[in-house]
Amino acid sequence: MELFQYSIRELHTSLRARDITAKEVLASFKKRIDAVEPLVDSFNLLCFEEAERMAGEADARFAAGDKEYPLLGIPLAVKDNICTRNIPTTCSSKILKHFLPVYDATVIRRLKKEGMVLIGKTSMDEFAMGSSTENSCFKTTRNPWDLEKVPGGSSGGSAVAVAAGEAAAALGSDTGGSVRHPASFCGVVGLKPTYGRVPRFGLVAFASSLDQIGPLAGDVYDCALLLKAIAGRDASDATSADMAVPDYPSLLGREVRGLKAGIPSEYFGEGLDPEVEEAVKGTITAAEALGIEPVEISLPHTEYAVATYYIINTAEASSNLARFDGVRYGYRKESEKDLKTMYMETRREGFGQEVKRRIMLGTFALSSGYYDAYYLKARKVRTLIQNDFSRAFASVDFIITPVSPTVAFHLGEKIDDPLKMYLSDVYTSTASLAGIPALSIPCGFTDNGLPVGVQLMAPCFQEGLLLQIGYALENTLGVRREKPDIPVPGRESTGEKTNS
Repeated sequence: MELFQYSIRELHTSLRARDITAKEVLASFKKRIDAVEPLVDSFNLLCFEEAERMAGEADARFAAGDKEYPLLGIPLAVKDNICTRNIPTTCSSKILKHFLPVYDATVIRRLKKEGMVLIGKTSMDEFAMGSSTENSCFKTTRNPWDLEKVPGGSSGGSAVAVAAGEAAAALGSDTGGSVRHPASFCGVVGLKPTYGRVPRFGLVAFASSLDQIGPLAGDVYDCALLLKAIAGRDASDATSADMAVPDYPSLLGREVRGLKAGIPSEYFGEGLDPEVEEAVKGTITAAEALGIEPVEISLPHTEYAVATYYIINTAEASSNLARFDGVRYGYRKESEKDLKTMYMETRREGFGQEVKRRIMLGTFALSSGYYDAYYLKARKVRTLIQNDFSRAFASVDFIITPVSPTVAFHLGEKIDDPLKMYLSDVYTSTASLAGIPALSIPCGFTDNGLPVGVQLMAPCFQEGLLLQIGYALENTLGVRREKPDIPVPGRESTGEKTNS
C-alpha cells in the first residue's frame, strides 16, 4: 500500500516513529495528484512549493521531538473560499480570480499550528452556490467513482481530493448541505458542525446565518481529528460559541447500546431513489444490531425547508455579495462612462449565472413590499423547523435520514433546471436551518457501484455523539475507506472499487 492510501492516524503513527518523513508522504500524494488530477479536476490551485516548505518544517519538528500534533506533516486540501495568506482564494469566480488574501482564516491558522501541509485549494461551485460543482468559472470537477457523474457540491473538489487519494483530508464549507452532499456522492465522511462550533473568520461569506466550515475525511476517526483542530471560540468571530472543545477522537469506540434513533417519516417518501432508501434502511438495521432502538418520529415542517432555505440564503447572499463592486478588490471592468457603469459591468462580467440568479432572488425577497411576504415569513418557518427538532430530540438521541434523494447524477443533467437542482438539498437544508450538527458517512453502493451516504443529526454541540455513532456504524457496515478505481492512463483499470 502506498502512503497516499494511508489514513491520517496511520500516517501519524509512522511519522512519529520516524519510519517515514513528511517529505516522503508529500511525494506520494504529489505522484497521485499527477496521475489522477487531469481526470478529476479537483483543484483550482496546487501549491507544491509551499507544501515542500511546510513538509520540511514538519520533519524538523519531528526531529526535535515534537509529537503532540496528529496533523503534523499531513497533506490537507482546503476549499477555495477559505482565505489563505499570500495564496489565491477565488471562490471559483472570475470576480475573485486574482484575489490574494493578506491573512489566514482562523481555521488555517489553527491547522498551521498543528503543522499541516497545505497541498492546494479545491474546486467548488462559485461562491458555494450549487449542488454539483458545475457552477465554476474555471473547470468542471468529476466524480472519481464515475467520471461522467457530478461529485456533488458545493465542496465537490474537497470531497474528490479525499476520495481520489489526492489529500489525506480536506476542509469544505456547508451552508445547506455543501459538505454532506459531496461526501455522500464521493463515498467519504463529511461533517457540518453546529453553527458556531467552528469559527467563520476568513470564510468568504455566502449566507452568514447558515455557513459553517467542516471537515471531509476518509473515515470517522480522521474527521474527528480534523474537527478537534479547527473547533473552538474565536475572538474574531462573534458568532463562534464560547464552549470547551471535547477530545473527539477519544470518544470513538464507546458503547452506543441503548441510544434511540429517530426515523422521520417525511424523509422516506416520494422522490427517494429505491437504492438509496435500501442502503439507508440497511443502516437502520445495522444500528439495531448495535443495540440502538429505532423510533418513528415526525418533523412536520420538513416540506417547507427547501423554500425557506432558498429565501434565506439568497437574501443573505444578496447582502454579502454587494461588497464585490470592482473598487476594493477582485475583478474590475474599466469604464470610460461613469462609476455606476463600472459597477454594473464589473458584476455582470464577474459573476456567473447561478450567482446572479441568487442575488436577484434575494434582492427581490428583501425589497419593499415583499420583505414581510417572503423573508420575514421564511424566518418564522425556520423557527418552526427548529422547534420540530427540539421536540424530536426530547424523545430520541439522534436522527437517521438519507443525505440526498439520489446518488451522483450525470454531468449537465440538472444544470439548466435550477428547481430540480435545489431539490437536491431537501434532506440537508433542515439541519442547516436548525443550526444542528449533521454527519454523512458512506453506507453502501448502488448496483452501478456509486456510493450512498447516510445522514446522522444530533442536538446542538453533540458532534462527539455523532462521531461516536458514526464510528460504530462505519465498522459495522464494512464500507470504511473504500476507494474508487480511477482509470489512470498507462494502467489497466479493474473496474472495481478497492479497499485500502
